[in-house]
Amino acid sequence: MGRFTRFKNMSVNDEKFTPQYAVLPILKYLPKDKIVWCPFDTKNSEFVIALQENGFEIVFSHITTGEDFFEYEPEKWDIIVSNPPFSNKKGVFERCLNFGKPFALLMSNLWLSDISPSKLFKNKELQLLLFNKRIQYDEKNRIPFGSSYFCHKLLPKQIIFEELEVIKGQYSRMYQDFK
Repeated sequence: MGRFTRFKNMSVNDEKFTPQYAVLPILKYLPKDKIVWCPFDTKNSEFVIALQENGFEIVFSHITTGEDFFEYEPEKWDIIVSNPPFSNKKGVFERCLNFGKPFALLMSNLWLSDISPSKLFKNKELQLLLFNKRIQYDEKNRIPFGSSYFCHKLLPKQIIFEELEVIKGQYSRMYQDFK
């Protein structure tokens, strides 16, 4: 049994699905001639939908469909883009770095105060796409943390600030996959 398999019974607090307005800012940094893997996503993920609508070739997978991120890898892909579950962030980033390919993972800014990023990225460049507003992942609108894209080998410079246009009431269609 893989390290990620325990997420099959994850709590609703472990995984927050990304609204489309939070996916759109990363698109301009992705090369169109590359295959994007969304490893924590279903067909209703806003990552999958936005990437397809913008002409990207994608492959997506999710633990609930039997594709455990720690055991599964698509045959062909070039870049990872997704919002991983909040648990086991260190393991997710370790695996992404071990692939040696570019990635952009949407993550809580609180993780920057953890020891793990400083150890994982000590000799590798961490790039950040930071927002001026908090992403509202659900209808409660009480997300107590900011989020950013934690990237590697993707952005044109180490830190980029983006204006985030929060669209009140817009939530991910991926929630319908877990009703």
